[in-house]
Amino acid sequence: MTHDPPFFAAPRVPVLTADEMRRWDEHSIHTAGIPERVLMESAGRAAASVIHHLYPDGRVVAAVGSGNNGGDAMVVVRTLRAWGRDVAAVQIGSRPSDPALLHGWDVPSIPAEDADEAFRTAGVIVDGLLGTGASGAPRGAYARAIEAIERNGRPVVALDGPSGVDLATGAAEGVAVHADVTVTFGAPKRGLLLFPGRERAGRIVAVEIGFAPLEDADARLITPSWARGVLSPVPPNAHKGMMGKVSIVAGRRGMSGAAVLAGFGALRAGAGMVSIVSPDANREIIQSSLPEALYVDRDALGPGFQSGSQAVVAGPGMGTDDEALDLLGMIARGSDVPLLLDADALTLLARDPDLRDAIDRPLVLTPHPGEMGRLIEKTVQEITADPFGAATEAAERFRCTVLLKGNPSLVASEGEPTLVNVAGHSGLATGGNGDVLSGVIGAFLALGMEPRDAAGAALYYAGRAAEIAGRGRGLIPRDVAEALPAALEEEVGRGSALGLPGILLDLPAAR
Repeated sequence: MTHDPPFFAAPRVPVLTADEMRRWDEHSIHTAGIPERVLMESAGRAAASVIHHLYPDGRVVAAVGSGNNGGDAMVVVRTLRAWGRDVAAVQIGSRPSDPALLHGWDVPSIPAEDADEAFRTAGVIVDGLLGTGASGAPRGAYARAIEAIERNGRPVVALDGPSGVDLATGAAEGVAVHADVTVTFGAPKRGLLLFPGRERAGRIVAVEIGFAPLEDADARLITPSWARGVLSPVPPNAHKGMMGKVSIVAGRRGMSGAAVLAGFGALRAGAGMVSIVSPDANREIIQSSLPEALYVDRDALGPGFQSGSQAVVAGPGMGTDDEALDLLGMIARGSDVPLLLDADALTLLARDPDLRDAIDRPLVLTPHPGEMGRLIEKTVQEITADPFGAATEAAERFRCTVLLKGNPSLVASEGEPTLVNVAGHSGLATGGNGDVLSGVIGAFLALGMEPRDAAGAALYYAGRAAEIAGRGRGLIPRDVAEALPAALEEEVGRGSALGLPGILLDLPAAR
């Protein structure tokens, strides 16, 4: 089944840390002069619109904390009460919300000890317990309230983020809410996109609530309109020479599949010519599987093989022995066109970091967490705990663009905001999809795209191709390559299925 793409209201959607969100909030209030109560009112009313649209029937019961998140929840239930809905507020925090937020409306208040019964009668529960600044495991009444929400199995809409999830890291150290929908304010927070937070957030809807303009952020989402904007259109008088030649060095003896998949990715992404460099033992499989590509015998390779190429991809299945290291050294010194190192080439680079100094050309590295750990000498657990930090560290250490594979995948370059990809689904967790991705990036590099743009656009289009192909856990890399043309030709501009004003982002639940 084909998946609809996420909706993005603008080409640039920031992804914020908790500190960035706090600074933005303070700037809006203290510098731009927007009253805090106005922001709370706007947040609550926007969330109420989403809730009423998605859950138009049944009682709405809010779990209300002591902070601003609880204030947002009170505005939600007061608004829905004014719209004729049956509502109630379960007061969990030690400090009750300001009664002025109710504007005189009668909203039944239920004590924390009766939370179970209240949640059991709900058509939908609003999680207004803990906000952006919360960290660590919930304790006391908050932990008991989260357990009650989880125990009753009713649909849950979380405000800003699921309580118990650290919105800076995505970690859930103790009990945490599993939301069906998260309505987040102003912009998505990093913890909503990092696991397990991504899974706990459900469908993510970001709403505009009147913040001042955001001048800058350290990360932003890869959006369809951004990807379309960096991808050059094909001129009507195009020929193969204009579309770029990619040389792919891949597949040691007996590993022809990696070479074929990388070649498929490059050709389906629109490369004018693809040359595959692989041992003679792989010739028959490569030429029969991919007759559209040229074959170059790796066993008889000379130093000038990169001549005429506009990009080089090296690494998928090429091996990690001394012979492969010598070959990578020759590649590193043999041209000035953009070079992508993936898979085995990354292992060789980690083994001999001095190779970096031999590369005088634009460079892209595409590690998964294990390969990243070898490159920057950290454990996989350290990489997955802070993927943004790891990608930035690698980009600075190797002076290049780094695409860190994961969910989400990230693209880091020195001095630029990190790009965050949310296109795709879990079916991409299949061996060989990284080879296809390398080929797509190679094709975009050969078109003359900047390394960061090529990596980011390739992530989006490969992810979108996986969504178009569908197939779920049955997805194979060839499906992704075959769906690439449809992804590349897809029109940009679909609105949010919610049909409501002020929606900045509508991201389906993780799948």
